[in-house]
Amino acid sequence: MSIKLRHAVVHYGGLGIIRSLGRLGIPVYAVCEGRWAPSATSKYLSGGFVWETGDLQDDPDRLLDGLMTLADRIGDLTILVPTDDAAAVFVAEHAGKLKDRFCFPRPPAGLPRALASKRDLYRLCNQLGVPYPRTAAPSSGADVEAFLADATFPIVVKGAEPWLLPKGAGVRSTSIAHSPERVLDLYRLVEGHRATGLLLQEYIPAESGEDWFFHGYCDAASRCLVGFTGRKVRSYPVQAGPTSLGQWVPNEELARQAEELFRAISYRGVMDLDYRLDLRDGRYKLVDFNPRLGAQFRLFEDDLGIDVVRAMHLDLTGRAVPRGRPAPGRAFIVENHDPIASWQYRRAGELTLRAWRRSLTGVREAAWFAADDPVPFLMMCLRFLLARGRRVRAGGRRPAPAVERRASQPRYVRGRRHRRHRRAVAPPAAVPPRPIDEM
Repeated sequence: MSIKLRHAVVHYGGLGIIRSLGRLGIPVYAVCEGRWAPSATSKYLSGGFVWETGDLQDDPDRLLDGLMTLADRIGDLTILVPTDDAAAVFVAEHAGKLKDRFCFPRPPAGLPRALASKRDLYRLCNQLGVPYPRTAAPSSGADVEAFLADATFPIVVKGAEPWLLPKGAGVRSTSIAHSPERVLDLYRLVEGHRATGLLLQEYIPAESGEDWFFHGYCDAASRCLVGFTGRKVRSYPVQAGPTSLGQWVPNEELARQAEELFRAISYRGVMDLDYRLDLRDGRYKLVDFNPRLGAQFRLFEDDLGIDVVRAMHLDLTGRAVPRGRPAPGRAFIVENHDPIASWQYRRAGELTLRAWRRSLTGVREAAWFAADDPVPFLMMCLRFLLARGRRVRAGGRRPAPAVERRASQPRYVRGRRHRRHRRAVAPPAAVPPRPIDEM
């Protein structure tokens, strides 16, 4: 079952889980914002739970009660898959109360919070000698002004704990500031917020850097059973956002660096790491460690049909995870973001029409569209157009998200694939035949 705690109706990571496991006949459930959220309309979803979990982040007891209600409704020991940082932190820190009803990897309880926190990740990298961009973690307005006195612009401004940024404050998890005034404006927006602050980081310009990422899964002994490296070809927002077009590019040096880090911190579970190759010194610098599933994980599927979610399912159900051959050049696109990103790159003089056409030749997987499951794509388009329309009516300002129905307790809605259609099919690999009833 996939779960996230931040409000994000148009979120494709959960849909990737539904399709990856659902195509194998494994029953899949998801927590959704509404009955008509795109993921809730997938034909591979066995059942959904309409539940506005974002309102419960400050009330862990009610959140735990709701999760127990979900477990009772599903009935089986269920694999729990967080798809945002807040959910990953919550599951790790309440593992003792969840472990009897759910199955999930067990990293050290405080580790996901430390990794998801940009401030703590910066400190951890300093302790371990992991390459990291030059960074400052101001604790007051005076610290910010002291940093700005000799700063070179632009600089990267991050929420120290992005999942705790105040709602509607106009602060993204990552922004690029081109002036001291912009940095001070962002600081004032979060100043005094009880739980988070800002991180100020060196900007490695496009001509001097390359964006890379690593997706993988570590078992209970922190062995990386599967690991994949790729290039972020485009992002949205440009240079400061999630991948809108990514490509599978094998990189043994980067994979080795990531796996050494997992062993050093005793990491367990799925992960999504972002690196910036600084061409000025030739080092891969870690910029983000997401201790949960990366939204674009479906970029990576080897010739045996193994991706990180299927690897996790095999491992948690006591079976071996086979290693297949990679598919270099395979690309992944986010259809509602990449056209906008491409236009912005073109306006900035960083993308020609010929280069744009060439970049799409390897696309084998899309965030939303699938020929065997088209309805989520149609619902995403409808949601996207409605959101744009509300923004136009609001005079260009980002309106508050529309919530179909706020529910303090999860409300079950039957999925298009019902439990009576369950069938046990393992990924196409040399594994012992065994019914898959744990999901």
